[in-house]
Amino acid sequence: MNFSQALSVWVLPVLFAITLHEAAHGYAALRFGDDTALRAGRISLNPLRHIDPFGTVLLPGLLLFLSNGAIMFGFAKPVPVDFGRLYNPKRDMVWVALAGPGANVFMALVAGLALHVSGLLEGDASAWLAQNLRNAGFINALLAVFNMLPIPPLDGGRVAVGLLPRGPAIALSRLEPVGIFIVLIGLFLLPQVGVDPLGAIILPGAESLIRFVALVTGHSFGDIV
Repeated sequence: MNFSQALSVWVLPVLFAITLHEAAHGYAALRFGDDTALRAGRISLNPLRHIDPFGTVLLPGLLLFLSNGAIMFGFAKPVPVDFGRLYNPKRDMVWVALAGPGANVFMALVAGLALHVSGLLEGDASAWLAQNLRNAGFINALLAVFNMLPIPPLDGGRVAVGLLPRGPAIALSRLEPVGIFIVLIGLFLLPQVGVDPLGAIILPGAESLIRFVALVTGHSFGDIV
C-alpha cells in the first residue's frame, strides 16, 4: 500500500478516534461538575474543535509517509479539566479519565457492527469502506489500551491516582511532568536496543480487545484485522 492509499483509509479512523476520545473527557467532566471544557467549546462531536496541528495532522502523516503506511500514532489537543471543580475530585477524576478509553471501545464496537453493511456497496467503494472500518476498530482498540497504561498523564495513570491510597497516589502523580517522556522513550527508543516493554503490553492488549469486539459484533478475528 502506497502513501496515498494508506492516507485514504487512515485519515477518518484516526481523526475520529483521537478527537472523540477527548470530547468524551469533556462530557464526563461536565457530568461531574466541571464546565471548563464546555466553556472552551470542547464538548463537541466536531473533530475540528479537537485537532492539534502537530499531533493530529503532521505527526500521523509523517509517520505514515516514513513507514510507507505501516506506523500510525497521533494525539488531539487535551481537553481542559479542572479536577478541583469536580464534585468529588479523587473519585470523579477516575470516571473522567475512563471516559476517553471508553469512547474508543464504543467506537471499535460501532466499527465492527458497521462492517456488516459495508458489503452493500460494490467494488472498490466496498473495499475502501471495509478497510476504513477495520482500521477504525484497530486504532480505537490500540488507543484504549495505550491510554490505560498506568503512567500519568495517560488516562490509566489518572485512574491509578484516583484509586490508590493517598501516599502512593501522590507519589505516582509526581510523575506527570515527565510521564510523557517515559512513554515516548518506551515507544520509540527502547525498541531500538531490543527492549520493548510497552509493545509487550499494548499490542497483545489491543489484540485481546479486538477479539472481544469481533465476538460481540458477530465476526471472526480475521474478519476485522
